[in-house]
Amino acid sequence: MARATKVPALDAPRGRGGMLQRSPQPSRDRFGRFSESFARGMGTSGFLVGMTIFVLAWLSWNIWMPPELQFDPAATNFTLLTLILSLQASYAAPLILLAQNRQDDRDRVQIEQDRQRAERNLADTEYLAREVVALRMAVTDFSSEVVTRDILRAELRVLLEKLDARMDDDEGTAR
Repeated sequence: MARATKVPALDAPRGRGGMLQRSPQPSRDRFGRFSESFARGMGTSGFLVGMTIFVLAWLSWNIWMPPELQFDPAATNFTLLTLILSLQASYAAPLILLAQNRQDDRDRVQIEQDRQRAERNLADTEYLAREVVALRMAVTDFSSEVVTRDILRAELRVLLEKLDARMDDDEGTAR
């Protein structure tokens, strides 16, 4: 009896199953969106007010509380607060730069699309201008063949006079 080989389904992912399967990698776009939201949050007045309240509360606690309850005493020049603010700044700067780089990329794409749109508009405008010129030239070349109201009235008068003359001739022969 022939041994049947198992063919994986087309809609199933390839690779090892079970514990050896790799976990999904975080998306670069997800981190970029996070950095943008972080930068947007740090650029608000609410963040500045909250940070000011946090620092004032920290300083107030460590200045006016009894020495045994102070966790960052003024005698050590608020070393822990300085370290926390430095850590925040060291993470904030690269995240803000990453958000700015993503915005620059979006702006570059938008500028390119605007340039392409402007080129298409210019080409369309030039085409329409050429068509208008061609129509003007056609009207100018055939202006002798264009029937105006005065020419039509003159032609109709001539025809009416010929009809009157014919009717006069027919009445004269009928008598």
